[in-house]
Formats: sequence, C-alpha cells, structure tokens
Amino acid sequence: MPSELLERRPDIASAERHMASANAQIGVARAAYYPTIKLGISAGLEASDITKLLSWPSRFWSMGPTVSQTMFDGGLRKAQNAQVLALFDGTEASYRQTVLGAFKEVEDNVAVLRILAEEAQIQNDAVEAARQTVQSTINQYQAGIVGYPNVISAQTLELTSKITAIQILGRRMIAAVQLMKALGGGWSQEKISRY
Repeated sequence: MPSELLERRPDIASAERHMASANAQIGVARAAYYPTIKLGISAGLEASDITKLLSWPSRFWSMGPTVSQTMFDGGLRKAQNAQVLALFDGTEASYRQTVLGAFKEVEDNVAVLRILAEEAQIQNDAVEAARQTVQSTINQYQAGIVGYPNVISAQTLELTSKITAIQILGRRMIAAVQLMKALGGGWSQEKISRY
C-alpha cells in the first residue's frame, strides 16, 4: 500500500508539525547572530517657553534607521542555537518513530487479515464437510442404519463449525477496522489505482 495513505493519521500529522516548528526555531536562533535593524519615526513639540509651544517653529520630527548588535553575550546565542538543534533532532527522531510505528500497525493488520482469510477458507470447508456429514447421517438414520444420537452428534459438530466460522468472520471485521484506523480512516480505490 502506498505510504501516502498514512499522511492522514493525526499522530503523524502532529509529529510532522512539531518537527516543522522545531525547524523554524532553528531559523530564529540563527537570526540572533545578525544585527537588528529598526526604522523609527518620531514627532513632537519643543519650546523653551510655554507660550511658544504651539507655534510652528516648535514642531519637530525625525525619521531614521537604528541598528543594534550584541557584541558579547557570554556564549548565550551559541547555547541557544545548540539547544534548538537538539530539540529538532529529538522531534525528528519522534517523527521517524511515529512513522515506523504506523507502518508496523498497517503491516501487522494486513498480515492478520491475510491469515484470517486463509483460516476462514479452511473453516468454510470444514462447515461444508460437517453439513455433508449431517445430511449423510440423517439419510443413514432414515434408513435405520444408525441411531438418533449419531444425528445429534453430527448436528452438534456442524453447529460448532458454523460458530467457529462466525467467530473468524468477526475477527476479520475487527482486523479490517483496525487496518482502517491504522491507515488514518481507510482508503479510496482511486488513490490505490494510481500506484
């Protein structure tokens, strides 16, 4: 099955988003090495006498860039950079573990479905053989060859075989649901046919 089917799993999507967030934090930590540039504008009134405060010459304004750079931080930026790199490595490992766990779940459920399909086929053959045995035993009983307890034994065997077949069918349905859950909600035939 294509691995794209696993992209819908919420745990994989969450792990991927955590990894992308940690990757963005690397960029933030590296940006701390560069100077900060700000563009500022200021305006106001200034006068030596309060009566001249509202006159046109007392107005002023200024505009210009400000550049600042930390020259010495005692290794803080380097430590922060190492910290976010370690965080990214951890989230990357977590993402990989989540994806591998998802592949394992899918593979396990596919194997269970395959084994149960084989078991169901064998059990259906057993049910058919038990049905034929019941019919043969009823014919022998009607001919007077065997007693009724033999018919009851044959019917009990047939019923037991049918119950086992139904239990296998139930296990197959549970395994199919578990596979859909492992795939993140099932799959569509169009997506599979592309591969």
